Amino acid sequence: MAALDYSDRASGKNEGVVAAPGRIGVHADLGSSEELREGVGALDFEQYTTGGMGRHLGVFSTTSLIVGRIIGTGIFSTPSSIVKSVGSVGAAMMLWVLGLLLSISGLCVWLEFACMIPRSGGEKVYLEAAYRRPKMLITMVFAVQAILLGFTAAGCIVFASNVVVAAGQVATEWEKRGIAIGVITFITILHTCFPKIGVHGMNFFTVLKTALLLFIVVTGWVVLGGGVSKISDPHASFRDAFAGSATSGNPYATGLFKVLNSFAGWSNAMFVLNEVKNPVRTIKVAGPLGLSICGVLYLLANVAYFAAATPQEIAASGTTVAAYFMGKVFGRSAERALSVLVALSAFGNVMTVTFAQSRVNQELAKEGVIPWPRFWASNWPFGSPSAGLVLHFIPSLIVIVAIPFGNAYNFIIDLEGYPASVLNFLVVSGLFYLRFDKPHAARPFKVWWPIAAFFMVGQAFQLVAPFLRPPNGVGDTPPLPYWLYCVVGIGVLLLSVVYWFVWWVAAPKLGRYRLEPRNEPLGDGTNVVVYHRVSEKWE
Repeated sequence: MAALDYSDRASGKNEGVVAAPGRIGVHADLGSSEELREGVGALDFEQYTTGGMGRHLGVFSTTSLIVGRIIGTGIFSTPSSIVKSVGSVGAAMMLWVLGLLLSISGLCVWLEFACMIPRSGGEKVYLEAAYRRPKMLITMVFAVQAILLGFTAAGCIVFASNVVVAAGQVATEWEKRGIAIGVITFITILHTCFPKIGVHGMNFFTVLKTALLLFIVVTGWVVLGGGVSKISDPHASFRDAFAGSATSGNPYATGLFKVLNSFAGWSNAMFVLNEVKNPVRTIKVAGPLGLSICGVLYLLANVAYFAAATPQEIAASGTTVAAYFMGKVFGRSAERALSVLVALSAFGNVMTVTFAQSRVNQELAKEGVIPWPRFWASNWPFGSPSAGLVLHFIPSLIVIVAIPFGNAYNFIIDLEGYPASVLNFLVVSGLFYLRFDKPHAARPFKVWWPIAAFFMVGQAFQLVAPFLRPPNGVGDTPPLPYWLYCVVGIGVLLLSVVYWFVWWVAAPKLGRYRLEPRNEPLGDGTNVVVYHRVSEKWE
């Protein structure tokens, strides 16, 4: 077989052919390109991408993964809390535009990494490429954050809440918990036992959610055009749009967190690149297409909300702003009907997140950084990452069952965002480092550096601004201190450093052994690194 050009192998063009160590195209630096692709563990690129369901996701399914992850519950619920935080329509819309621009910038950074290293794992892989020393540290930091905070409890709870509203019932907190538990259990079983049906289901819900947003947008146009008699002045919210805007940085940081959380998902396909056909070509199409669709719909949906209601009404609508919008325009029956559709949107979002997160868990297991890696990396018995799905199910179940609703629950959701911003900042910093350290590595996509710098500045703001004192010293989860979720998030990352130090440094030194990585393939061809203790007493 002739040597395959690096860009062709990275894109997966020749079916079944992947990179072999020491073979690369003439336009790339041999050492730097192959070194970036291999990661920090004991597996080479071919071993990382072997096993599982194979390459079965095309452009449509990959785009659906992104759109389905982005359009979840955020656009149907968070506009109310955002305008409540920043105080005006103009400031709220400014945050949505800024969030979209930051998301586009982040996507461009991730695309450069994904095209250089086209395998599953997302930022885990990119962090490993940039931060190779101390060995295994960055992998452990990502692993603890991904496993402890990678739950999908919020989507399950939103599904339960909207189902109750649609049914016209008043449910207790534990009845909602029961519905939420049923959702995460059903989706876990579906992705485990019927993985192909799960993919088709994600595509279906993506189309449904996109159609729902389009309906809201078109309705907003009708309202703005004066076609709804119930709305006497559809332009009232847009006059003097910045009146009453907040003057402290903390509300903007908190609001931006919520906006970025609503856009979260533009990197979703990078988690499953082992299953994407022609991954480089596909992700360069699906990534921008998926984010563009969502960005346009999100901005127009916000315009629709404010056309039908004042900022004060939107702020008071709580987490059911979309249903409130439909009630204002079409009446109570439409409000209940939309609750069903929002519930289905939340269901589809949970399906998409669960699909991707289980693959991340499997990639972590392949590295051998979590206990019993052979079990967690297994695709037995249905060809799906069944154990990775269970590992995702466990923290989701704990959050649903153990955390009371209200501000304590909102605090847990806020907690997801801060460590993610830390890792995002490290990823974009790593991109600049690799541009300097590996200038000749093959880059089928290269982001313009000011765009990457803009994303870095945005992440830096996200790291600093939450510590700025808000008005009256009260955040959005009283009576908890406004800075608490940031401190706890940093604590989670520090916990991962402690775990790494004990496992990788202290315990081997005290026990006088070294950790030797060995590749132990599973029956389906999945390669797993298992670290064995090798005594140094007799050496």
